[in-house]
Amino acid sequence: MQHRQLIKDCVKGKATAQKELYDLFAESMLAVCYRYTKSLADAEDVLQDGFIKVFRNLANYREEGELGAWIRRIMVNTAINFLKKKREYQYDMSFLHEPLHPVSEDNPEIKVRTKELADLIRQLPSGYQTIFNLHAVEGFTHVEIGQMLGISEGTSRSQYMRARNLLITWIEKFNSEPKLSSYGQ
Repeated sequence: MQHRQLIKDCVKGKATAQKELYDLFAESMLAVCYRYTKSLADAEDVLQDGFIKVFRNLANYREEGELGAWIRRIMVNTAINFLKKKREYQYDMSFLHEPLHPVSEDNPEIKVRTKELADLIRQLPSGYQTIFNLHAVEGFTHVEIGQMLGISEGTSRSQYMRARNLLITWIEKFNSEPKLSSYGQ
């Protein structure tokens, strides 16, 4: 593995190795953290807490997968714990056991840029945003999400579909609004 020596040096507490590991993964992990929060400041807090956990647990890394994937998992779990603890996110993270409603499986073919989609996802209520990211982006099953968040599989499915439908509605609205022409036209 290409990071083996770096990991060993980090475990030994070498500051230069820890900085190198941080620099190697900080930017991509900040993006992961930002997907779960409503502000860059909160994402940076999650990132810092996540890296503290990475360095504390690096000796437990078994090299059974990519180091980046292992760090990403820690960041996702740190973000979820942050959302559960942070007062302004707590209401959105309390999943009500509302009856499931029928969901449309429409798949509109609408063009939207990645940044625009990320901005729309960030506007979702925190609970929807978290479940959407865990399922659609991170690839967790609804059973796994239920275990992570302490909710039922059905609640995870329902919240995901509600988030998805809300995004579809926003994307359709976004695409139907007239766009300003580009400069010089």
